[in-house]
Amino acid sequence: MDDQSFEFALRDLMVRDGCPTARRVGQAGDQCADVIASHPRYGHVVIQAKHTTVSAKVGSYVMYQVNGTAGPVLLAALAPTLDQAVRAASRKAYVLLDGTLLPIDRIATDRPFYSGKHKKHGMNVQVLSDPFGRLLWASPALPGAIHDVRAAREHGIINALDQAHIPCWADKGYLGARGTVRVPFRGRWQMLSAGQQAVNRSQAKIRALVEQAMATLKNWRLLRRLRCSTTRITSLVQAVLTLHHANSTAG
Repeated sequence: MDDQSFEFALRDLMVRDGCPTARRVGQAGDQCADVIASHPRYGHVVIQAKHTTVSAKVGSYVMYQVNGTAGPVLLAALAPTLDQAVRAASRKAYVLLDGTLLPIDRIATDRPFYSGKHKKHGMNVQVLSDPFGRLLWASPALPGAIHDVRAAREHGIINALDQAHIPCWADKGYLGARGTVRVPFRGRWQMLSAGQQAVNRSQAKIRALVEQAMATLKNWRLLRRLRCSTTRITSLVQAVLTLHHANSTAG
């Protein structure tokens, strides 16, 4: 593939990934721009193609590295923010909050990614769902060693729900969260009063629906066992979130 063909291939990738007006402009006097695109939400995109040597042609391995990388980034940019999710949740009676671990391929020495709860390496993702278990929002990914309540605080979930006065049901992993987050009573079952046991049973039935939102993420094969750089996982999760909402709206 020569340099011009490579630039046309970049244009085709941009068209495929949400920029229908992308065009190849590379030529004499192009002011270093090779492909120009206009994204419907984020405005103009300008790409300059570079070669490792002046005379070398672009090999298939380069196309393999480029192919598909624009899609997750553009889709991730379209994913709902936490503020948008909270506004949507404000129309619900309450929301469900839970964390999930996305398994990654790491070795024992990578302690920040090891979850003692799940006994495996992974990335912690916080999930908000509506009362019917429908996925509203998924957080950026954090190392698996981070506890759920700490992750929720770092993402600002607890404060956002509290400021919007949205009741939230969560499991014992969020003990101490406060605000509008409601968790089960702590302690051995035999030591709880009859009223506390009844509350915990009721909460367990309500929280069970959040598993449907978890399944929405886990049904995507690429999230079942991640072998990419941990820096790309947030983009992948948010791209999946965008596709899920697009599919739900279309349906």
